[in-house]
Amino acid sequence: MEKFDNRYLEMAGIWAKNSYCKRRQVGALIVKDKMIISDGYNGTPSGFENICEDENGVTKPYVLHAEANAITKVAKSGNSSQGATLYVTASPCLECSKLIIQSGIKRVVYKDEYRLTDGVDLLRRAGIEVEKID
Repeated sequence: MEKFDNRYLEMAGIWAKNSYCKRRQVGALIVKDKMIISDGYNGTPSGFENICEDENGVTKPYVLHAEANAITKVAKSGNSSQGATLYVTASPCLECSKLIIQSGIKRVVYKDEYRLTDGVDLLRRAGIEVEKID
């Protein structure tokens, strides 16, 4: 499984390059039965201008995280994320972790540590397998 974990994480990194955000580009893939069922990157909601930061370089409050985009995309598709694995380039925040728990994702694999660990702590508390891969 480790070989696939590294590849999917690599692909999430490539997907992150679609983000218009300047401060940090994050990519996410949801994989179930060795099939990518959803993808996402951080950015503004559909129909908004593709500018993530204000004139002071601060991230706009309505910017969606990569995980939130991937989860809402799978919800629209009619696919189920129950039992899936989420690959994301940065560890999930608290808000995204709540969505991950509710979406039935059972495993999260990430690359970079976010400055706050409350999201990862919540996932572990919910019994979700969390793995950091360098």
